Amino acid sequence: MISVITSLTFLLYWTSVLAGENVVTQNPSVAWHLKGETAEMKCSHNKGVAYSQMYWYRQRQGESMEHIVYTRTSSEPEFGSVDKNKFSTVKEIAANGSLTVKDVDTEDSAVYFCAVREHSVTELLHC
Repeated sequence: MISVITSLTFLLYWTSVLAGENVVTQNPSVAWHLKGETAEMKCSHNKGVAYSQMYWYRQRQGESMEHIVYTRTSSEPEFGSVDKNKFSTVKEIAANGSLTVKDVDTEDSAVYFCAVREHSVTELLHC
């Protein structure tokens, strides 16, 4: 019996957003994974420690962008309306973080984006 291997592409939005000398980078830029594997994406920046907030999004073909998770150092991740068991994140320092997609399937094929944001004291006051 022939076994069919399903593969999919993670088209990762590789960013090199320049604002002066500030850069946000996402790696790998393109990734192929077999069904059932784990896929890890990394995001880093040199914008400074004030930019401790990181957001992960995905956009499936023909669909709107979807918020996956918000992370910051020293706090638990805040997931959007996605299956929390499907994703995990690491955010130990302000300058980088990662998103892992567990048990990859064809429905996970999408463009994945990371974004960083400066932390502000007013946000703490509204918690």
